[in-house]
Amino acid sequence: MDESGDEPILKILELFGGIGSPRIALRNLGVPVKSIDYVEIDAAAVRSYNAMFDGQKYDPQNVIGYDLKPDILIHGSPCQDISIAGRRLGVDGGSGTRSSLMWQTLKIVEQMGVWRPRIIIWENVKGVLQKRMAANYAKYCDVLDGLGYTTTNAVLDARQFGLPQYRERVFTVSVLGGQPFDFWRLRQSAMRPISELLESCVEDDYIIDSPSMLSRLPGASGGAFAGRLMPIDRWSWTITTKQNRNPNSGVVPLGDGRFRLLTPRECWRLQGYSDADFDAAASVNGKTALYKQAGNSIPVPIFESIFEEMIV
Repeated sequence: MDESGDEPILKILELFGGIGSPRIALRNLGVPVKSIDYVEIDAAAVRSYNAMFDGQKYDPQNVIGYDLKPDILIHGSPCQDISIAGRRLGVDGGSGTRSSLMWQTLKIVEQMGVWRPRIIIWENVKGVLQKRMAANYAKYCDVLDGLGYTTTNAVLDARQFGLPQYRERVFTVSVLGGQPFDFWRLRQSAMRPISELLESCVEDDYIIDSPSMLSRLPGASGGAFAGRLMPIDRWSWTITTKQNRNPNSGVVPLGDGRFRLLTPRECWRLQGYSDADFDAAASVNGKTALYKQAGNSIPVPIFESIFEEMIV
């Protein structure tokens, strides 16, 4: 309850919080939220979060042992050491990799004692379910089981939730002392036409003209298309942290054999953010940071559907 005792307020703990995708989803659903803690070490992401929410950056070192009493804990721990696009350094406890920070989440939950969150949500790349990472994923679930949670997972694609973006990610939901979360009950929606999310007027700066990129385009000299710059038709490919490289999220055909990159605004739209959210972030950050934040984010409509099933 809030201080007046009139209205229930959901308390969430965002670890590796990025630009606050779950909090955006709750805002869009009209759910009163108090983010009792937000942890993010990327200063540019914190600036965007603050611009959208008037939030506060907490020191990550102070989370363990802090008097936290969240209803829901959400953590999107770094995926670089799991992802096929990274070096696959792994997630073993004590390895010091960025992705091994998932174990810090469990330490935080253990420290909470009787005030453990009733729901824990973890999002990551599909690699967590593959053979090399499966043992650590099973250990993660076993630890939560020992703390009284029931854990289920599903691979969800942004295209199932209205966004024209091919993005498959593993969502793991752990429920304290309750029935397993039923992913089959999630509300899905028809994919929007990508034309609705593309800007009608884009600066020439986004037109591809560098030799290294041109050589990767469809129809480039040398015969059949052998590059990794995929033309965007009905959907984009997975939004990445950079667009001016191979591979990226796809290129927009302009006709006459010309293509352009996605803009930062388009990448934010393809993750489910509003233009107002983007404009707030763009007021405090430049293009490079905005691309990175979109690529590291989680599609907002997926969280909306998950929260609708959980609490609305």
